[in-house]
Amino acid sequence: MGTSVQVTPLCGVYNENPLSYLVSIDGFNFLIDVGWNDNFDPSLLQPLSKVASSIDAVLLSHPDTLHLGALPYAMKQLGLSAPVFSTEPVYRLGLLTMYDHFLSRKQISDFDLFTLDHIDSAFQSVTRLTYSQNHHLSGKGEGIVIAPHNAGHLLGGTIWKITKDGEDVIYAVDFNHRKERHLNGTVLGSFVRPAVLITDAYNALNNQPYRRQKDKEFGDILKKTLRAGGNVLLPVDTAGRVLELILMLESYWSDENLNYPIYFLTYVASSTIDYVKSFLEWMSDSIAKSFEQTRENIFLLKYVTLMVNKTDFDNAPDGPKVVLASMASLEAGFSHDIFVEWGNDVKNLVLFTERGQFGTLARMLQADPPPKAVKVTVSKRVPLVGEELIAYEEEQNRIKKEEALKASLLKEEELKASHGADNNTSDPMVIDTGNKQPSPEATVQRNGGYRDVFIDGFVPPSTSVAPMFPCYENTSEWDDFGEVINPDDYVIKDEDMDQNANHVGGDINGKLDEGPASLILDTKPSKVLSDERTVQVRCSLIYMDFEGRSDGRSIKNILSHVAPLKLVLVHGSAEATDHLKQHCLKNVCPHVYAPQIEETIDVTSDLCAYKVQLSERLMSNVLFKKLGEYEIAWVDAEVGKAENDMLSLLPVSGPPRPHKSVLVGDLKLADFKQFLSTKGVPVEFAGGALRCGEYVTVRKVGDAAQKGAGSGTQQIIIEGPLCEDYYKIRDYLYSQFYLL
Repeated sequence: MGTSVQVTPLCGVYNENPLSYLVSIDGFNFLIDVGWNDNFDPSLLQPLSKVASSIDAVLLSHPDTLHLGALPYAMKQLGLSAPVFSTEPVYRLGLLTMYDHFLSRKQISDFDLFTLDHIDSAFQSVTRLTYSQNHHLSGKGEGIVIAPHNAGHLLGGTIWKITKDGEDVIYAVDFNHRKERHLNGTVLGSFVRPAVLITDAYNALNNQPYRRQKDKEFGDILKKTLRAGGNVLLPVDTAGRVLELILMLESYWSDENLNYPIYFLTYVASSTIDYVKSFLEWMSDSIAKSFEQTRENIFLLKYVTLMVNKTDFDNAPDGPKVVLASMASLEAGFSHDIFVEWGNDVKNLVLFTERGQFGTLARMLQADPPPKAVKVTVSKRVPLVGEELIAYEEEQNRIKKEEALKASLLKEEELKASHGADNNTSDPMVIDTGNKQPSPEATVQRNGGYRDVFIDGFVPPSTSVAPMFPCYENTSEWDDFGEVINPDDYVIKDEDMDQNANHVGGDINGKLDEGPASLILDTKPSKVLSDERTVQVRCSLIYMDFEGRSDGRSIKNILSHVAPLKLVLVHGSAEATDHLKQHCLKNVCPHVYAPQIEETIDVTSDLCAYKVQLSERLMSNVLFKKLGEYEIAWVDAEVGKAENDMLSLLPVSGPPRPHKSVLVGDLKLADFKQFLSTKGVPVEFAGGALRCGEYVTVRKVGDAAQKGAGSGTQQIIIEGPLCEDYYKIRDYLYSQFYLL
């Protein structure tokens, strides 16, 4: 029987909601993506809450909220405790994305769904993998191998390949086959006939213009607006597609010799670019090659200025400017504030580079062209003053006194309980800074009077003669050379180093961006003031597709080439999902599924795979031959049962039947040409074949254009008269293979 595979969507099917899917493989539960929207609506996570405690592993595919936004909340509130796997860029940039969202929300509301500590705690459990790295699971997942591959959509974006018993389950959403400025295209086309392919229908109905034409239109619109005296706002994500936009602006400004200022404004802008500078090996081949030749990092920005707070932006010089500000949904963050300020000026332009999430201000603006009026809520956090501040401080003092009293009583009980215990135990003394009053017992008589002794945090036992601090002697082991040292006491743990690196806005050197750091370290009491405004939208609104996803035509071609045995469609509008489903039923495979939320579908492979063990009697008579890193052999055996009732291969009872010789290996004519040249044989390519000497020709026949095709689909033919050269070249050809 085949590997058991069940798929259950938890969010993100027949709509454009965040992505989250439960994939069970032989009882091992994978949660692939833990997405949330920019509104952080808890109702979307109800299906996840039902299964969170049963998850065995979490796989993250992209570093944006749609793919990982609910991870901190799920781990803190829903009982999710499984190990998490991602690539290094998804880990780092996803962390910064969540920081940016939290700080943006905290500035306009009393946001309490998760905190910075929850974000740090969630991402500390992430295991980072490199592309094509096979990670073997253990324990319950024994025999399952996971490997990330390039998706081409965002930096570090992943197509997950899950392998069990030789059968592949591929999870490929939001992939892009086109090579861009900072990313290579996806490798999805290199997979052929996986058992199950899970992919999205998000772009199934969309077709894109050529990149060069689209880039030119983008630059011309910006230049036209700026020269007319207007400002341009680009609502962007924190650390995803904005990287491609930054490189586009840098290139266009350089080519056109423009001097209009460009600002990249997020709470973690500096940290984002600092991290990205160290991720060149995850980017396109051209970037890596350029760095090797010139040692120049493409993200050493010349025209884009990084900003991490609104004050710096407000103090910038007046005049036309381009601003890339988060969030792309316009629900919160700097982009929301700037839109409110610029929206009523006909000279300005708001340029959307991605479709707004459903139910957000960005989506509403994209649906209807201006002029129109929209109601927005403008919120701002301000410090408490006057009577509000006095009332707040009194409440805090009352709470502190209650906590100090409770702590004092608790410590007194602990001291009474521990009275008479062995004084040689090395228990640390606990200091309670909240207890500032000396105890009545903490006095001594001197010269006929009493002198108060201030003992912070210490209450002497009632049975003591005089107030004294307890003395705990630390017992140490000694040898002939002195005190015995334990090296483990001086080793810095990896998690401690990660905590030092995981500060908000922290760059590689552990520094803090000034803006986010001031928000966190500012302990002044504050409140949020909100008011509703009506913005008369007179500015231009334009949407241009720079989402970095394959379009409908390309998706269909890629799926036809991959040709999965079973196909599961997720994440896309109902129209796009039904359209792609009908196309795939006719042109890709007969088994296409599009499940609903919480609907479990069984996509177990129809292939018959059995586990067998090789008996010792058989193995003792097998002759292995070296093939690269592996050893191979031809085995003649009979299927039987071992003592543990498992299928076993046993030696044949009689003499083995003769079999035809099998040549194992792959021949490239270019390599064979070079080999023959070293043997002194005159050789050249002629008409796609290899002309060897004067009479002999070697050619390949078959479907050589099919990627991933097995060696059995091609044949190597030697043509020529039976002469000495023929037999010599045939021997050379056989030497390129392994004969079984």
